Amino acid sequence: MNQGIKFLPHSNLFMALSQGLYQKQLQKLSPQQIQLMKLLQVPTALLEERIKEEIEENPALEEAEDGHEIEGDVKDEFTENENEETEMDGSADEYDNIDISEYVKEGDDEVGDYKLKDSNYPEIDENRVIPIKVETGFNELMLEQLGMLTIDEHQKKVALQIIGNLDDDGYLRREFSAIVDDLAFRQNITTTEEEIAQLVLQIQQFDPPGIAARDLQECLLLQLERKLDEGIHVEMAIRVLEKYFEEFTKKHYEKIQRGFDLDDDQMREIINQIVKLNPAGRFSG
Repeated sequence: MNQGIKFLPHSNLFMALSQGLYQKQLQKLSPQQIQLMKLLQVPTALLEERIKEEIEENPALEEAEDGHEIEGDVKDEFTENENEETEMDGSADEYDNIDISEYVKEGDDEVGDYKLKDSNYPEIDENRVIPIKVETGFNELMLEQLGMLTIDEHQKKVALQIIGNLDDDGYLRREFSAIVDDLAFRQNITTTEEEIAQLVLQIQQFDPPGIAARDLQECLLLQLERKLDEGIHVEMAIRVLEKYFEEFTKKHYEKIQRGFDLDDDQMREIINQIVKLNPAGRFSG
């Protein structure tokens, strides 16, 4: 008795493919289907010889009466799962050109996309345009508004020096005399305190309201002057800050009421107008 089945040429390649198919497609092909595929791929001329060899080696096998017909659940199961109808004439060329793409899908061993996605974050559309907020810096804002003033080149240079002396809160704390000296010694520009004062008044009309104020009192007054059209309480708030600024900061409200003959409701409305203002001119508005 032979110790093994004799396979056709290229049988080693077929065994490697069969083993790979069986491991990867266990849920698609049963062992009976795989065996039937092997039999169907054997050329017709050699099929009978192989069947006889199998019968000789395995006494439990019996040859059917017609010698060729395969019956039972195995054939039915294979037929039901067959997705492509192909007629084979049993030639060796067709044996070599078996199409296994139906059973081995490219990329079967790759990790699924769903395993690589983080469910905690929404999908990002690569084609979506994300708007970027563009903010104008403080200095750029001042220069833009300076460009709108009707002034000559000399005044523009003086105004630039004034803007350059604004501190982080938008206040102009440097004395006018010092700015005159800075222009004279550093830029060889001759000016006066009166010219600087006139240009400061124009810069104080820039946005945000309260810019270029010399102190807190002036900063609050500049903001209130922009709101004069809002009613009598704004006008009263200006009068309070002009005459009783120190008393207001110390909350001596009774003195203010007596000085202007105000009732509690009027005083409350004035206080409300003032506390809504921004003490830092650079960041108001």
